Amino acid sequence: MNTKHHIQKVLLLGSGALKIGQAGEFDYSGSQALKALKEEGIETILVNPNIATVQTSEGIADKVYFQPVTPTFVESIIRKERPDGILLSFGGQTALNCGVSLYQNGVLEKYGVHVLGTPVQAIIDTEDREQFVKRLDEIDVKTIKSKACKDIEEVRDAANELGFPVILRAAYALGGLGSGFCDNEEELLQQAEEAFSFSPQVLVEKSLKGWKEIEYEVVRDAYDNCITVCNMENFDPLGIHTGESIVVAPSQTLTNHEYHKLRSIAIRIIRHIGIIGECNVQYALDPYSDDYRVIEVNARLSRSSALASKATGYPLAFVAAKLSLGYGLFELKNSVTKTTSAFFEPALDYVVCKIPRWDLSKFHGVSHQLGSSMKSVGEVMAIGRTFEEALQKGLRMIGQGMHGFVENKEFQIEHLLDKLSHATDERIFIISEAMQWGYTVEQIHQFTKIDRWFLQKLKHIIDIDLQLKGNAPLAMLTNEMEHSEFMEILESSEILELLYKAKVYGFSDFQIARALGLETQMKMEDALLLVRKWRKELNIMPAVNQIDTLAAEYPAQTNYLYLTYL
Repeated sequence: MNTKHHIQKVLLLGSGALKIGQAGEFDYSGSQALKALKEEGIETILVNPNIATVQTSEGIADKVYFQPVTPTFVESIIRKERPDGILLSFGGQTALNCGVSLYQNGVLEKYGVHVLGTPVQAIIDTEDREQFVKRLDEIDVKTIKSKACKDIEEVRDAANELGFPVILRAAYALGGLGSGFCDNEEELLQQAEEAFSFSPQVLVEKSLKGWKEIEYEVVRDAYDNCITVCNMENFDPLGIHTGESIVVAPSQTLTNHEYHKLRSIAIRIIRHIGIIGECNVQYALDPYSDDYRVIEVNARLSRSSALASKATGYPLAFVAAKLSLGYGLFELKNSVTKTTSAFFEPALDYVVCKIPRWDLSKFHGVSHQLGSSMKSVGEVMAIGRTFEEALQKGLRMIGQGMHGFVENKEFQIEHLLDKLSHATDERIFIISEAMQWGYTVEQIHQFTKIDRWFLQKLKHIIDIDLQLKGNAPLAMLTNEMEHSEFMEILESSEILELLYKAKVYGFSDFQIARALGLETQMKMEDALLLVRKWRKELNIMPAVNQIDTLAAEYPAQTNYLYLTYL
């Protein structure tokens, strides 16, 4: 039934208490959903104990309950407010689990509350690992060979049947809690005990460590129209939680065949399960063939959804909320451009990098090794014309005193090869160090299993850095020189090309100054002013443009980001 004319009051479940792996991304999605409902004149009731979030600010929701997102509290709020509908997909795993519990206990039926958007059965089909595999088997979509277990004895039998190494996943768990790779029975039993502390169901899966990890953000309306808004690729291979990995959008290493194959499978999945709104499909892709496995489907807004929205300019949460009310994609306008339809797939002529931020150094005794369970406490997003530029911008923004991929403060790296083989929170800088020590792309690939394309791009940054270090004429330029002599050296084609290339590939003035050794000749503040002076003399200046700025004027050319080096 089309609900858009029958819903007067909606209850939205927020993300629960602030915790690692569940914070800003769900504040973003919840705020967008509330704005969409307000635009329709619908009264909104929000349940969210996070008092320091945007969605709990005055004027976003009509009424806010600062209560835990648990079935007991939410039922009492439903009894008091009597909403017509409820939205479960905008508060992460906490809201989803709560909504499923309310549905199974008969609370929603008792008070006549309609679940808007994705039906609860579809949510259960994606969250219950055993049911999920059965549903995808119905349409011949490959999943990782696995067994759903309810006790430790079943876990042991499943691991012996599948063969080590295996990965354990806890169902209905947030941020990969309780998950981990096991190479033997001792590790298996230890991990199983932890996994069962988070969930009554644990999935034992055959390990696909080393495969590529790819994600697609897919949108479907009640009329069965589907689009893929964005696809993303993890810098790290399978084995590291998506929240722990650098993520690049759009994917950079897929062939055209692989891209369209995974896209068509994602659309088949969302149609078969019956999701209405937005969902995230995660794949493992064999780097040596086009063989794939579906890892999981999130029938909700996720961390990746927030990234995809900001990367493309397509307001996923806003559109998903409208679709939950019964609108079709063809009926909605892009809220950024106000002219184009929401029924289009954004075209990215730029690269977006998401880089995690850890604070592990604040905790004594904690392991710095990364795995399938999240430890990161935040992330940054950087945009550039090239992967190198976006990466270097992002590394400067994570607030750990780094200036990019190169020219950082020196830090001792003991057991370099071990740290290359086993990912830590300093992995990207360890790769930089290894390349500067002379390790080749092929050698680093063997240790890390990171795709050679990414490693070649990192080596490109190292090569530019070496060119700067070896440029004697540029290092000799000073403010005391006669202007004619100064310009004669500066305007040589080799120097002009080198400075331009450095800026295009994400080098800051600080990195250029340090590579040239200027900080040994003068204060760094003076060195920065000198490099800036060179750029201005050669007209190498940054420019910033916004995603979708041209779309309103040129509707056919939507979703472009025009920016140069920064």
